[in-house]
Parts: sequence; C-alpha cells; structure tokens
Amino acid sequence: MTDETTAKPHRAHHWRRDLVELAALFTAVAAADTMADTVVHGPDGPVLLASSAAALLATTAFHTWWSRRTDGRRKAAPRPPQRPQQDTAAAGTALWRMRTTVRDEPGSLAALCTSLAREGVDILSLQTHPLTDGVVDELLLRAPAALAATGLADAAAAGGGRDTWLERADAHDLVDAPTRVLNLATRTALDAAELPLALRRLLGRCTIRSVPARSPRGGAPSPPVPAEGVWEETQMRLRDPSGGSITIERPYLPFTPTEFARARALVELDARLGPRVPPRADVLTLPEGGEITVRRSGAGDLAAARAMHERCSAATLAQRYHGPVGDADRYLRHLLSPRFGRTLAACTAAGRIVALGHLLWDGDETEVALLVEDEWQRRGVGGELLARLVDLAVADGCRSVYAVTRSSNTGMVAAMRALDLPLDYQVEEGTLVITVRLAPVPAPALPPAP
Repeated sequence: MTDETTAKPHRAHHWRRDLVELAALFTAVAAADTMADTVVHGPDGPVLLASSAAALLATTAFHTWWSRRTDGRRKAAPRPPQRPQQDTAAAGTALWRMRTTVRDEPGSLAALCTSLAREGVDILSLQTHPLTDGVVDELLLRAPAALAATGLADAAAAGGGRDTWLERADAHDLVDAPTRVLNLATRTALDAAELPLALRRLLGRCTIRSVPARSPRGGAPSPPVPAEGVWEETQMRLRDPSGGSITIERPYLPFTPTEFARARALVELDARLGPRVPPRADVLTLPEGGEITVRRSGAGDLAAARAMHERCSAATLAQRYHGPVGDADRYLRHLLSPRFGRTLAACTAAGRIVALGHLLWDGDETEVALLVEDEWQRRGVGGELLARLVDLAVADGCRSVYAVTRSSNTGMVAAMRALDLPLDYQVEEGTLVITVRLAPVPAPALPPAP
C-alpha cells in the first residue's frame, strides 16, 4: 500500500486589509458630505462651482490646441538623411569570391562584415585560414550588380582587410566547402585521372604540372620530393604516388597552410587507393556498319598500344608525334598514365586496340590528340573519339582544348570541324594548332591590393 496525504490549501483571511479599506470608504464619504455642505450653504457656493467648471473647460481646450500644434511640427520637421537602399531584386546581383587578410583579434571579422553590409553585400559562406600574423578570410558574396570590384575592395579595406583578392563566382560555388571537398574526394577515389582536376577545383585557378620521375625524352631524373611535400608561398610540390612529383603554382595568390593540408590529403587518398580506371565502355556502330568499343585506357594497355604502333605506318606516327618515329614508344607510358590526362581506346570485337585518343593536362591548358591505325582511318573512328574527349573536357570544366598537328593532316582538321564549335587556327612552319572554344573566357580576377 501507499499512504497518501492530501494537503488542503490554506487561505489566509486578510481581515486587517478589509478593515482598512472600510475605514477609508467612511472617511471619503464624510469628506464629500462636508465639501457639499460647504459649497451649497456657503455664500459663494454657486460662483465656486461655475469657476471650477470654467477652469476645467479652459484646461481641456488648451491641452487640445497644444497637442495639435506639436503633432504638426513633428510632421513638418525634415527627416535625417538616410542612405538609399538598392533594390537588389530589380537591379540584379552578382556572385563574388573574396579573400582578404584581417588581424587575429576579437572584432576583426565583425568590422569586415559591417563594412560590407553598408554596401548592401550579403555574405553567403565564410572560411577561415589561420596564419602566423593574421587570418585569411575566404568569403562568397552576393553583391549588387552595380557594385564594381574596386568598390568591394574599398569596403574590405574600410573594414580592416588587406591583400584583398576578388574573382567572379558562379552557381557552382554555392556548395559549401565540406560538401565540395567530399565530392572531389569521391571523384578522385573513382578515377585516378581526377586528381589533377580535383586539385584545380580545390585551389581555384592555378597551374598544375605532373613531372615524371624520368623524362620520356631521357635525361636527368627530376629532384625527389619529401613525403610531407614542399610549400613555398605561391608554389606547392607534392610526391606523386605513381612516381615523380606534382607541382602546383598560383602566382597571383599565395597558398595558405589549410590549402596545403587539403591538397596533401587528396594526394594521400590517391596513393592509398592505387591505380584505377573506370570500367565503363560504349559499343558504337560506324557509318559503314561495323562496331567498335570505346573505353577508358590505362597503363595496363601498354603492350596493346605498342602493338598498334607497330601496325601504324611511319607517316601516321609522324603526324601524331611531330618527331622521329623511333621515339614514339617512349611516350606511351607517359600518355597512358592517368596522372597526365585521360585516354580513350577504340577496340575491335576481338579486343585489339585500333585507335587512341588523349586528353592531356598541359598546365592550365588542355591538349587533345588522336592516333588511328592506318586500316581504320577515314571510317569515323577518330571523330567518335574526339567528340567523347571534348565531352570529357566540358565535364571537367575546361574552357578550351587545342590540337597540334601538321597542316597536311586533313583528317584531323575534318574531325575538328565536325564538332560544330568555334575554332581558332594558327599555322607556323607547317605546324597547325587548332583551338576549340568550349566556354566564354572568364573575367580577370582583381589582384591583391598592395
């Protein structure tokens, strides 16, 4: 059993307060009766009542007049000048990426944000990169379209920012930093050829060069890179898991320790996963009715690629490599490495490689090259490879690709024209350079202010 005790609420009887209120009521009645007797039975009673009524009416009239006069003055008084706010919905907005260095002390970021807010700038995302003498703030901004880059730089300087750098952004930059890094890591994990592209997307506009351990032309090997990498202001050198090194340069904007750590983490991920090529393959029907299979190619196809070289004529190899025919085999290991680009192979039903197409990372540019076995030329194989290479370049964010060939190579010229894209031609001493424009040239970035 459970014993329960019910406590009854205790109500205090405030009898003292009731007595006080009753006494006050009696006192008020007595005072009112005395006042009424004095006014009514006194000699000046009516006069006193009339005077009191007149005084009350005069007070009411004066209060009404004064209230109206005060309200009129408030309405007529000019308002203090205010800065007009831009209607961003009507005027339009623009996305910007900004980097600026502020002091590492409380209130520095608040001062920067306040200065940008005065210009109608909305901060969409913020990353901080600690330094020894301050903090680099990387911001994604939505600013009024009428506000120029110089205006943004001046606003940052007014908020305490220095070494400010600006670049136009697009909708792809709206993804937050952790999500973007995870996406880059996923793409790198699925395809070894994604590493240079992932580094470029991670670090922005930069020049990335993969230097093999030994040059395909022979000569002295490249200097070794420590396992932890080398970081020197505007240049990073990382050890390539497949041998050699990866050099990343960005002269217009120094790298931060945070960026160096992220780049090194991507390279370490690639090293742990080892060589890998996506297994995707497409079966194509040629105009004449035959079928070929187009797939990604890698270092495992080295022997088959060498066999195709042996079946090609000297003229075909010369048009492709622009040099002595005997040096062609030296380039194959370099070309088939995913570190230097992507390679597509066209294969017969028996699995024999009859054509190779390369999309090569050349610093901050992209080169496309084709080699088609003599017996398979003029059958549309090169055009199929070229179209798919251009699609890969577009997916990778390349704004243009170029091909270097001889001016007598009419097959390559015809394949490039069949893309139905803007082309630029440049001829120098029998060498033809054809550039395909894939996207508009971006607006130049504003360099850091001195």
